Amino acid sequence: MSKKNLAIATILIALILDQIIKIYIKTNFILGEEVLVFDWFRIHFTENNGMAMGFEFGGETGKLFLTLFRLVAVCGIVYWLYSTIKSKVHNAVIIAISLIFSGAVGNIIDSVFYGVIFDDSTNKVATLFADEPYGKIFHGKVVDMFYFPIWSGNLPNWFPFVGGEPYTFFQYIFNPADAFITIGVAILFIFSKQAFPKD
Repeated sequence: MSKKNLAIATILIALILDQIIKIYIKTNFILGEEVLVFDWFRIHFTENNGMAMGFEFGGETGKLFLTLFRLVAVCGIVYWLYSTIKSKVHNAVIIAISLIFSGAVGNIIDSVFYGVIFDDSTNKVATLFADEPYGKIFHGKVVDMFYFPIWSGNLPNWFPFVGGEPYTFFQYIFNPADAFITIGVAILFIFSKQAFPKD
């Protein structure tokens, strides 16, 4: 398989998987609903109005700025991927950049379109292509569902920042797109010499 086809296949598989899982969660779960898979792994439906890990800023204007920033960032990733394919680097680097691109686009799809194709998930299951959507274009909410509360308890007082307080590791809820970005970055780190040659 050529490097170009490898990139296209990785992007398509990742994007389709991301959107299938998000649409399934959105159309089968009520906001806040949770399914226990294991003690350390749960499916917990939540929506993210802002940046990664639930951070928000600037209200509606901040949300629009964030979405536009993501679109610009994706253009940069496309150029990076194109340049990498032409330079004939290791296939792992192509896969890594393709995963990062897929993750960014996956969350952009939520932010741009979900507000105009879904209705609200509060106290009911959302409808796809709803007559009364919950938002407007560029102001959609990102769907998150993977929750890994591997350990909960009180950390020692000497522990920096959270010592002496109740703490859960890992407390953040994320989605497939976030996972693809993380995996892509990890692969780049492992293959850093091939991804960022000194010459």
